[in-house]
Amino acid sequence: MDHLVLTVIAPDKAGQVERIAQCIADHNGNWLESRMSRMAGQFAGILRVAVPAEHYDDLVIALQTLSSHDIRVLIAESGSEPACTSKPIAMELVGNDRPGIVRDITRLLAEQGVNLERFTTEVRPAPMSSEPLFHADALLALPLTLALEDLQQRLESLADDLMVELRLRPED
Repeated sequence: MDHLVLTVIAPDKAGQVERIAQCIADHNGNWLESRMSRMAGQFAGILRVAVPAEHYDDLVIALQTLSSHDIRVLIAESGSEPACTSKPIAMELVGNDRPGIVRDITRLLAEQGVNLERFTTEVRPAPMSSEPLFHADALLALPLTLALEDLQQRLESLADDLMVELRLRPED
């Protein structure tokens, strides 16, 4: 079995996921895992597929022909999972929104060797003032050599007015 990682983007409309799933099934592929979402009229996702070696080339060609349905597919071979050198940490952050907030947070994480495994953001009005608040939920892969307290302190020192609320906790 060969494994592929597919990134898909398409206009959001009924039947798009079924077209992808049918294409994979038609080539004896097995849909192993996925993360998909809709935003601003677009649908995007990433998925991992296993396919018998003898069907690999035909599946790749068939996935590329999905463009006739406005489904764009980027295909990559699945890499191997690295050895466990990190611990999973859930991060919930609420801060005052401003341009560059994502850059500043992700730069600090990268400087500490923290890998973003999942990252969801949105801006919503604050309950009382209606000021825009930035919300982020993330799953972080913290290097075993970095203490959770050190990361918390570094994030809090990013800017006094940035953080409204920050929670870091080991992910079960």
